[in-house]
Amino acid sequence: MNQHAKDLLKKGAVELGLELTPVQLNALDLFAEELKKWNRKINLTAITDDEGIAVKHLVDSLSLLKVVRGPGRLLDIGSGGGFPGIPVKLVHPDLEIVSVDAVVKKISFQKQAVRLLNLGGFDALHVRAETLAAQYAGYFDWVVSRAFSDIPSFVAMALPVLKDGGRIVAMKGKSAAEEVAAAEAELEKLGVRVESRHDFNLPCSGDARSLVVLAEK
Repeated sequence: MNQHAKDLLKKGAVELGLELTPVQLNALDLFAEELKKWNRKINLTAITDDEGIAVKHLVDSLSLLKVVRGPGRLLDIGSGGGFPGIPVKLVHPDLEIVSVDAVVKKISFQKQAVRLLNLGGFDALHVRAETLAAQYAGYFDWVVSRAFSDIPSFVAMALPVLKDGGRIVAMKGKSAAEEVAAAEAELEKLGVRVESRHDFNLPCSGDARSLVVLAEK
């Protein structure tokens, strides 16, 4: 990434309460460069400029750390180009992460990025989230998604693989309050409550973001 984008990444992280080390900044930059390289061949993201990648992918992914802390096991459903899982892993290596997407080329990219960054404890799987319970029943401390689906559909996928006492986190945009209100009846049927909702503006861009934390009743 260019220097301005790197500065935005660093500034954005500080605004989130994160002090990135030079090693972490270099790793995030390397990941961004690999994303750009692959994106010229296959469509991983519509955001292709350095500043957009720095803020709308990397800083946005790291905002998850407002509510998630390692150590523990985290599942990232519908992770696309590896967001938020890979940036989160780079900053919190004590999180064991499983990242799943139904699009094989996106998982191929993630596997290459994991090799490039030498990430241990990160598995990128080309599977449908609905099939995970066979291998990962009651396994994860955290199940997260970033603008993946409506809240009840996401929660229904997350529950079979969620550990007792675990948390589900939906990363949402400006319509989070409306989505939560619309989901109340379905969440009641699923035996899930909204534990908290963290509304904030994304550093540098000012875009509205929300972290919706859900727990079993």
